[in-house]
This record gives sequence, C-alpha cells and structure tokens, in this order.
Amino acid sequence: MKGTALVTGGAIRLGRGFAIGLAQLGYNIAIHYNQSHLAAEATLEEIRSFGVQCQGFQADFTKETDLKPIIAAVGDRFPDLNVLINSASVYESASLTETTPQLFDQQFTVNLRTPYFLTKAFAQFCQSGNIINIIDNKIAFNQYHYCAYLLSKKALAELTKLAAMELAPQIRVNGIAPGVTLFPTTRTEDYRAWRIRGIPLQRQGKIDYLLHALKYILENEFVTGQILTIDGGESLTNIGKNSDNYLGLAGETS
Repeated sequence: MKGTALVTGGAIRLGRGFAIGLAQLGYNIAIHYNQSHLAAEATLEEIRSFGVQCQGFQADFTKETDLKPIIAAVGDRFPDLNVLINSASVYESASLTETTPQLFDQQFTVNLRTPYFLTKAFAQFCQSGNIINIIDNKIAFNQYHYCAYLLSKKALAELTKLAAMELAPQIRVNGIAPGVTLFPTTRTEDYRAWRIRGIPLQRQGKIDYLLHALKYILENEFVTGQILTIDGGESLTNIGKNSDNYLGLAGETS
C-alpha cells in the first residue's frame, strides 16, 4: 500500500473521482462528507472493490471550529495517512453588491478556512506527505458575478504557495485548477454547448484528465507550490482589448 489519502467532499462529484482514482493507485481512502451519507456509502462500496481499506468521516465544515479532531480521527484509523486532498467546496453566485455576510462567511469558511486549518493539522500529524488543493480555473478571471466564491479560491491558490514554502521539504503542497468537467444537472444542453465553444480544445473535461494531474503531482517529488490548470486552455482566452480586435471605426488605432 502507498499510504492513506483523506479526500474532503469525497462522496460526490470531483471528490468522488479523486477518491476512486487514489484507490486505483493503491491508497487506502478516508472520505469526508457532510450530508451525502448515502452517496458516501456507495462510494466506499466502490472503493472496496479495489482491494483497499476505506472509511467515511462526517463533518459539517460550516460549523466545525477545530479541525484537528478530524485529522486525529483519520490518523487513529489510518496511521499511514500521507495525502490530503482539499476538495470540499461551496459555490454560489453573488456579486459584491449582492453578497450577504452569511454567504461571504460560508464561502470563506469552507473554501479557505477549512483547507487552511486542515493543512496545519495534517502538517502536525504527518512527518511527510502531499497536500493537494482543488481550486478552480476561474482564478484566472475576474468574474465578479461570483465575487466571494472566486475571492476564496484565489486566496486558496495563494495559500498553496505559502504552505509549500513553509512545509518543505517534508510535505509538498500543490493545487489542481479544473475547468469545465462536471456540469450541474440544472444546466441545459444549449448552455453546455456554449461553454464548450469557449474552450480552445473544443471539448469538455473528464475526471481522468484530473487524475492524470493528481498522479503526476504525487509521483514527481520535485514539484511543490504549483497549480496545474486542467481546462483545455479556457483560462488563456482573456486576451484583452487592442486595436486588432477593436470593432469600431475603420482605421482606429491604439
């Protein structure tokens, strides 16, 4: 066995994909979940089919003020804990002027405070290992329609670099910034096609693409403080204004 990985938000969506992918690589798996109890059980059942050990751990990150007990509980069950995947996230659209204090606190508590203090607890428990923060390719943009969410993810990207400096050489800290991978079920086919048209590689992402990045980070021992953007080039598309793309009067120059 390669050790044990704790995947927050590991019962559903991207977290589930990371948990299953790590199990396929030979890691024992600890899954954190909040309300997705049935989904967690189904994910754990699938993980067991790969011949590794696994267990679920419930916690509501919007209410937990001390995150050390979570790492301690996982460590008691899996003393070889050596990977932390900070995948749990909340996502709600609201511009600056639409953001309530409650929404702001929720976004920052789950998306930044939780990985911050899980990282601290992991570093105190583990002598060596890997921390991988799941960020978002939106950090390349300034989409104010998601102001609090995006600000929390931009801060998580900076935390990745700061923690990489402090925790080296024993612990490597990196990030993965996915692009369009799993659409919410509420999105229409027209919307999905519109989003994909905006991706230079003209296709939707897959969990496998993210797992390739995860495997690379885990296996390359000379990589830390990096954020791998897996988005088909979407984060490169904001080229800015200049005279060549100006649609105004003929002959207008910069």
